Amino acid sequence: MTTPSTIGGLRQKLSFTNISAIYILIAVLVVFSLWIPNRFLQIGVWRSLLDAESLTSLVALSALIPLVCGALNLAIGTQVGFAAILSAVFLANAKLPIAIQFPLVIIIGAAIGLIIGLLITRVRIDPIIATLGMSSVLLAGMSWVSNSHQILFATDQPDFTKIATTPIFGITIPVFILIAVALVTWFVMERTPVGRRMYAAGYNPESARLAGVNVARLQIGSLVAGGAIAGLAGLLLTSRLNAGDPTVGPSFLLPALTAVFLGSTQFKGGRFNVWGTIISLYVLAVGIKGLQLAGMPSWVNDLFYGLALLFAVGLSRWERSGKRLGAVRRVTTFRSKSKGD
Repeated sequence: MTTPSTIGGLRQKLSFTNISAIYILIAVLVVFSLWIPNRFLQIGVWRSLLDAESLTSLVALSALIPLVCGALNLAIGTQVGFAAILSAVFLANAKLPIAIQFPLVIIIGAAIGLIIGLLITRVRIDPIIATLGMSSVLLAGMSWVSNSHQILFATDQPDFTKIATTPIFGITIPVFILIAVALVTWFVMERTPVGRRMYAAGYNPESARLAGVNVARLQIGSLVAGGAIAGLAGLLLTSRLNAGDPTVGPSFLLPALTAVFLGSTQFKGGRFNVWGTIISLYVLAVGIKGLQLAGMPSWVNDLFYGLALLFAVGLSRWERSGKRLGAVRRVTTFRSKSKGD
């Protein structure tokens, strides 16, 4: 027998504020299926979309993990770009084998995250300032290492170029890597004591400290994990492009942050979460792909992501009521309380 509480819970789960991305996706699919069906409903379009956004989804996860602990990382795009350049340098110039080059780049990515974490927690620099400063340093490093030019290696390392392009059952390897990373991230955040402490640190750092949670250690660890995933994304980016390109990394920042903040309004009532982030990213990507196929100019991409980010932040702030705090609010709360320590 259906009770009023069951109906109320179901209504809440199906409400627009809880799964707005699903309703937006349905609307986008209907609009473009009627507008440009011959181009939009091609199976090749959907396969390429799934593959193209897998790297952006990895970058979004690398930004999500620190945000759960209250740290906004604005250097994530340049971390990806720096890892991509290092990967190309190790392959083309140092001639390192893939078995050494691959883990080395991931370790360096984690080390960059460690440096950012120490700047925030030990040197007490505001996360926005620390990550903006590190972003500038990494941009300079990318230009210096690459001499502001692409680093080509495709003919020297054919096996490496296959990593991001080889299909398995019609789906490329980065998609499977994304699924694996997402599952691990989800499990740690949602099913382990570490994940509960991470959410506690992001929700109310002062109360978490009083309860015995080492907020600084969690924040450092989250930035290290995010840096490692950014390094992985940079490796796959280089494999896909068959070159190290010093210009492409920073472009990941806006879509990644947009997906994370929009994802915080999905499924978890204003809480950063893995599946909300990934679904939101693909919903945005479908909308942009439809506009591209309809012949819209390229600048529509930035406009679309910018408006979506503003919408996501606004919705996250609006969602908080009573004891439930929106994800954006929790980030600002963490920063203000950290300054007062």
